[in-house]
Amino acid sequence: MDKQEIIKKIMEHKKQPNLRFELKEKVEGFTNKLFYTLFDSDTPVAWNLDLLEEQFDELVELACWETEKPCAKIWENYVVKLPDILEKLNLDAEAIVSCDPASLSIEEVYMAYPGFYAIAIYRLAHELYAKGFPMVPRLMTEYAHRQTGVDINPGAQIGKSFFIDHATGVVIGETAIIKDNVKIYQGVTLGALYVAKNLRETKRHPTIENNVTIYANATILGGETVIGENSVIGGNAWITASVPPNSTVFHSPEIKIKTQSNAV
Repeated sequence: MDKQEIIKKIMEHKKQPNLRFELKEKVEGFTNKLFYTLFDSDTPVAWNLDLLEEQFDELVELACWETEKPCAKIWENYVVKLPDILEKLNLDAEAIVSCDPASLSIEEVYMAYPGFYAIAIYRLAHELYAKGFPMVPRLMTEYAHRQTGVDINPGAQIGKSFFIDHATGVVIGETAIIKDNVKIYQGVTLGALYVAKNLRETKRHPTIENNVTIYANATILGGETVIGENSVIGGNAWITASVPPNSTVFHSPEIKIKTQSNAV
């Protein structure tokens, strides 16, 4: 097979006309600039908002494929939400400082906590998702996933003062609902009980009520599963049914310790 035949075969199999990886790269640049605009003290807000609008116009050109759903008004509807998003993120940072005895300062949280970064990009992406522009927010949260190990679908609904500690391995599904003052630790999954394409329009992921703490590697599955307020879910618990308010749920593994003195 000569070079021209190889090219022909490749072109025959390139079937996705909208698959431009330039979009992915531009979303990452937009995400970084958005984060700096909100948090970096040396970044000029007014200047950056103009640059962000230009970058967003490029994203619209690359990602707004459905002509019957114009994207032209999305930026002006989105940018007015940024002060509210920043207010929520400041509450998230304060919750981390209050809950984590290892945190030395709030500046450390903004700059060094992967859980905070993942929450920040989720909140910035969620508002775009809510505007009906799904591809860009999905790429934003996937960028944060690569950076932090935290996979939050931009469709999830998350309340105020959210705290993710240690971050790595956390998965939060598209239809999950997390209310206020919730704390979760590494390895937690808020997932679907069943995976099937015909469930696309249904609530597949759990609801976590106010003031719940979920410890490391707990798995909570199912759209009808509700974790009642003020409950504590212990590490490694596997939950597929609702838990009443004010409950403590724990997993009790059998642990055996063998020492030299009792070895046969």
